[in-house]
Amino acid sequence: MPDQPTTRYSWGADEHLVVQLAEEMTLAANFTAMAISTRLSERSLDGVLDICPANASLLIRFDPDRLEPATLEGVVRDIEAEVAQQTQPAIRTRLLEIPVWYDDPVTREVGAKFRDRHQRPEGSDIEYAMAELGLGSVEEFIDRHSSAPWLVSMVGFVAGLPFMFQMVERQWQIELPKYLRPRTETPKLTVGHGGCFACIYSVKGAGGYQMFGLTPLPIFDPERKHSVFAESMVLFRPGDIVKFRPIDVAEYAQLEAAAERGENVYKSVRVDFELNEFLAAPDAYNKHLLGALDAR
Repeated sequence: MPDQPTTRYSWGADEHLVVQLAEEMTLAANFTAMAISTRLSERSLDGVLDICPANASLLIRFDPDRLEPATLEGVVRDIEAEVAQQTQPAIRTRLLEIPVWYDDPVTREVGAKFRDRHQRPEGSDIEYAMAELGLGSVEEFIDRHSSAPWLVSMVGFVAGLPFMFQMVERQWQIELPKYLRPRTETPKLTVGHGGCFACIYSVKGAGGYQMFGLTPLPIFDPERKHSVFAESMVLFRPGDIVKFRPIDVAEYAQLEAAAERGENVYKSVRVDFELNEFLAAPDAYNKHLLGALDAR
């Protein structure tokens, strides 16, 4: 694995071990968090109740009556050392296509209600993003947002909500601030952005990320009505790779209705993601990776 700063181990009350791998999100740090989480899960330690990988850390919940804290820390440190020795870090994961109706009237209307909380009182969130990034049109922003894939670095905060990190060179990262003050309303399935992270709001609720559009495909279904949720009520998992695809209002309505009927509208394929190959030539690697969707 690429070199990482010194890891910080700390405790959250009696039942949680926090492993902080880095101060900022990088693909290498996130890969390490996922690798440690996977290997720890494979150990099946008695007393480990939950393992939650995040952007550059992981949280482990355990039962101290069944597993000594020092024993757990020792195991995790050993796993961290094993992961650090990897020369070709890779994950077997899913590449998912997520259709997005960009610059839609629903998020525009909600955004207009909260302009007093926004950095730019005029216009919309997507127009603000375009201006902040020095782009010439909304269409140019949509192309930049949707042309490169995004890695799901963690899932949470709200049930089923994915945080996604764009797989491009650092200087091309889309970085935008959140609202000055959060909204009290965000439409369900809004595609948002805050800092360097994209997200999809799984349910309607408050939020502070910039709003760029809507996807018609549910990503959280407690009732598991659609077959895609047979294993879990949450669509995304850490390590998933997402490709956004722009659609128009007609296709949005068509896909929304088809998903409601339970039709097979979720497009995904299994892929191997090789971190070092990506870091060596991101654009070429992304083109090769996304070709798997076309070949599906």
